[in-house]
Amino acid sequence: MSNESSTQVENLEHHDCWALLRTVSVGRLAVLADGRPDIFPVNYTVDGGTLVFRTGQGTKLSAATGEDAAVAVEADGVDPNTGLAWSVVIKGTAALVKSTEEVLDTSRLYLFPWQSGRKDAFVRITPDSITGRRFKVTDPMTWWTQISSSARTAPE
Repeated sequence: MSNESSTQVENLEHHDCWALLRTVSVGRLAVLADGRPDIFPVNYTVDGGTLVFRTGQGTKLSAATGEDAAVAVEADGVDPNTGLAWSVVIKGTAALVKSTEEVLDTSRLYLFPWQSGRKDAFVRITPDSITGRRFKVTDPMTWWTQISSSARTAPE
C-alpha cells in the first residue's frame, strides 16, 4: 500500500455502519449533564435501526432521557489482520423503554452489562444520523521523533 493510499479515509455507507456496530458490544454514550458534556461506556445491542442499552438510576439515565436531550454514541474497532480501523457515530435521541410489550421484547435481546448492579432501565436510541469512517492504522514509528523518546525516559 502506498503512503498516499494508507492515509485515505473511507466514508462508510449507512449499511456498513450498522454491520460494524453489530461486531462490538461496547460504545461511548455522550450526553449533556447539568449543561456540561459527559461520556459513559455502555454495553449496547443493535435492534433494528436503533441501539439499546441497560442502565440503573443516575446521571447517565437522567441525562440521556431528559426532555429534548440529544445523545451521541461512538463505537470503534480494529481488524488485526488488515490493520484497518473503523469508527461509527450515531446521533439522535434516547427514550426509556416503558410499554410492557416493548420491555418484554427488549429483555429478550442479548444485552449483558459488564458492570454488576441493578440495571433495570432499558434505553433505546433512535438515530437522526449515522456516520462512519474506515482507515489504515498508522505505524507508530511514523510519529516517532527524538523528543518523543526523551519525553518517555525523563525522570518524573
